[in-house]
Amino acid sequence: MSSKRTKGVTVVYPIVYGNVATLLPQKKVPDSDHTHKWTVSVRGINGSDISHFVKKVTFKLHETYSNPQRVVEQPPFEITETGWGEFELSIKLQFVEPGEKHVSLYHNLRLHPYEEDGSISTVNKNKPVQSFQYDELVFTDPSEALYQILTQHPIPTLPLRTSPNIPYSLQAEQEELRKIDEAYRKVQEQVVTYKNKLEKITKELDDVKGNLEQHKK
Repeated sequence: MSSKRTKGVTVVYPIVYGNVATLLPQKKVPDSDHTHKWTVSVRGINGSDISHFVKKVTFKLHETYSNPQRVVEQPPFEITETGWGEFELSIKLQFVEPGEKHVSLYHNLRLHPYEEDGSISTVNKNKPVQSFQYDELVFTDPSEALYQILTQHPIPTLPLRTSPNIPYSLQAEQEELRKIDEAYRKVQEQVVTYKNKLEKITKELDDVKGNLEQHKK
C-alpha cells in the first residue's frame, strides 16, 4: 500500500458505538452474581460495515474480567459479556493502512434505565437498555491507499428524520446543537448573576472594613 499522503484532503466517516444490555433471568448464570447480558459494538451509521478500512478493534474491559483486552478482527466489531456493574471501557480502532494512527473511543457501559434525576427506573428495568453515541472519524491528509479505500465505498451520511425510530439524523444533530447553545446561554447568565453577587458582597465587606477602621480612629 502506498504511504504517500493526499495533502489538503479530509475524509469524514460517521460511526456509532455503544452498548445494549438486558436483565438476566435469575440463576441464568450459575454460581455468579452477574445480573445483565450486554453487547458493546462499533459500526457505521445505520449499521453499515466498516471492515473495508478498519483492520481490527480492541475492546478494553474492566480489569476484573478474564482477558479484559478483547481483539476483534472480523465484522461485526462487537463483544458480548455478562456482568453486574457499569464501567468505562475503551474501544481502539486500527486501520488497514499501517501508517494511519489508531483512534481510541471511550464509552460508559450502561446496564440500567435511568430517570431524568439520575435514579434507576424500576418500571422499565426489564426492558432492553440501549446507550449509543454518534461520532465521526476524521482522516486529514490520509495516505493515498486509505483515501482510495474510503472513496471506493459509499460514505454514509446523516439521514433526514423520517421516523422516530431513527436516533441519528440531521434534525437530531441540529436539535442537539440548539440544546448545547441554550445550556451555554444559561451558564453564561448564571456566571453574570454570581459575578454581580460577588461584587455586591465584596463591596459590603469593604464598607464594613471601612467603618471598623473609622471607629478605631
